[in-house]
Amino acid sequence: MDAVTFEIDAQLKQTSYPIISLPVCDLRLVDDQRWPWLLIIPRVPHSIELIDLSPELRSTVWQEIDHVARVMRDQFSPHKLNIAALGNQVRQLHIHSIARFLEDAAWPNPVWGVGDSEPYDSTLLNTRLGTLREAFA
Repeated sequence: MDAVTFEIDAQLKQTSYPIISLPVCDLRLVDDQRWPWLLIIPRVPHSIELIDLSPELRSTVWQEIDHVARVMRDQFSPHKLNIAALGNQVRQLHIHSIARFLEDAAWPNPVWGVGDSEPYDSTLLNTRLGTLREAFA
């Protein structure tokens, strides 16, 4: 892994907040308070698909995805976790992990394209980031 040349895509940076750096991936909170929504971003320059990673690296990324999902389940008790790597708007490899609830604004449909995002206010943002950082410590 060449961390020196790795840079998070500008759109991902602009629409999310850093939580923690895992061994291979950066973990970020998407700035939309409607859903607990995390981004798992492998620090691998020029990666677009999971299949672009070596088998060993891909295995580690999957372990980190698993860890994130378990923490989200423990922290938020969702009805369902949505985990996806789409990349239609941002090509850089990133994995979405979204806690979904029966009463959320999009249920049972996907969250993409549903209404306008609702940015976190500073109090809720600081609380959510603090809770997540503690859970991943």
